[in-house]
Amino acid sequence: MNPLMEWITNLQLEQGHLIRPLIVGTLISLVCSVVGCFIVLRRMSFLADAIAHAMLAGVIGGYLIMKIVFGQEAHLVGMLGGAILAGIVTVAMIGFITRVSRIKQDTAIGIMYTGIFGLGALAVSIKSIGGYVHIDITHYIIGNVLAVSNQELWLLAVVSTIVLCSVILFFRPLQITSFDPVMAASIGIPVVAVDYLLTACTSLVVVSGVRVAGVILVVALIITPAASAYLLTDRLNRMVIISAAIGILGYWLGFFLTIVMGSSPGPTIVVTMTLIFLLVLVLAPRYGILADWIRQSSSVPQEVMEDVLGAILRASGNVVAINDIVSTVASPNIRVRRAIRLLARKHLLKCDAGSVALTESGQREATRLVRAHRLWETYLLQTGESSERIHEKAHQLEHISDQKTVDYLDDKLGHPITDPHGTVIPVDSDQSTGEQDVKASMLRRGNRARIQQILPAATDLGLTVGSEITALPRSDNGQTWNLANAQGEAIAINHQQADAIIVRLIPQTAGS
Repeated sequence: MNPLMEWITNLQLEQGHLIRPLIVGTLISLVCSVVGCFIVLRRMSFLADAIAHAMLAGVIGGYLIMKIVFGQEAHLVGMLGGAILAGIVTVAMIGFITRVSRIKQDTAIGIMYTGIFGLGALAVSIKSIGGYVHIDITHYIIGNVLAVSNQELWLLAVVSTIVLCSVILFFRPLQITSFDPVMAASIGIPVVAVDYLLTACTSLVVVSGVRVAGVILVVALIITPAASAYLLTDRLNRMVIISAAIGILGYWLGFFLTIVMGSSPGPTIVVTMTLIFLLVLVLAPRYGILADWIRQSSSVPQEVMEDVLGAILRASGNVVAINDIVSTVASPNIRVRRAIRLLARKHLLKCDAGSVALTESGQREATRLVRAHRLWETYLLQTGESSERIHEKAHQLEHISDQKTVDYLDDKLGHPITDPHGTVIPVDSDQSTGEQDVKASMLRRGNRARIQQILPAATDLGLTVGSEITALPRSDNGQTWNLANAQGEAIAINHQQADAIIVRLIPQTAGS
């Protein structure tokens, strides 16, 4: 006999009572995990719990109808239909309350699912109605996978097929409406119909899962594997596959733990899946706690890297010892050294035998930071901030200022040449290369430039496009710009006129 067939035969003879629970659990774990992916993405986990509770009223209502009207007792089709109807009514009522009142969705869910669950319990407690109901409510609360009948197994197989086929056929609409319902509506996808399709699938899954884990714990079969998969991938198609694999694995492990410990199957399965989720939460390669801790411990804040660049630029000489930088930057030693290595990998620094130097791109970045810092100090002093605190506040502001903000600040301050400490404020590196047009107000003493454009505010100064000008020292506390034209004549202009003269710097040669 084939070894595989022999193994299957022996399994059936020795452990035949386990085959049906394993088949049932595999089916329900598969279908719950697949539907759960869309529930998690839509942030509808609480809604799944509401449907699970509301299902009790639907099951009892379907049972009563089949018993009283058709004389059929414990008819699964009737209870299934009642459960689906209860789920749809629950979702519709939640949506209605949210639309017509100021009540938020989470509050509406809490009201409706407890109300409909209470309605089912009330129906059972009324003597005139409860006499018709012969349902083991306990099994619907905690589940009993070992007592699943052949009829229920076939029903589960049919439900699983319907749900999985619905997900496969409507995967694209489900995907788009889960991520962006507004875009889905704009391209013609019936968002409401897709929502009700997902609600119907969830109701089917919940009804099928109560025999495995119970009406309360079935929510874990839907949410937990999907949440675990959500931590492991960013792609929905992969998430569905991983969720199904985790759901089946969790069920099998939980079921065999039930045999070993002699515990109840439903709670054991749910606890096993929760432990798998916690394991994934810690060890997930990208979104796990451990990976996040490693990233944080190995990362370097942008502020520290910028402080390193500024410290090197402020230091005297082109080459600075690493130990000097470590002692200058107010950050832990290991973080500063890590920042230096990272800056070297970004080609902003050159490292050599315990010392570092700025590269050309590093020089530009460091100049930008120092310029921002000194401009902020100037601004803070003018706003009335005490001179003792401007350095600390400017140090914070320099890290959150983009280039446009710094340029705007420079212009509003009148392009100051020195900061409150008398230190020269660097010129923006990009504007001092002679590769782009700048305003004449940006020129510093000794700069030569060729006029590219003259705006109306400066047309009466006697300057012409194409002529050269030279920047002279400013006067009136920096409020007057003094220029020398091509004939060597001095011209005094204000800030507005200096901004109206667009020039391009003439690079200084070695001999000039």
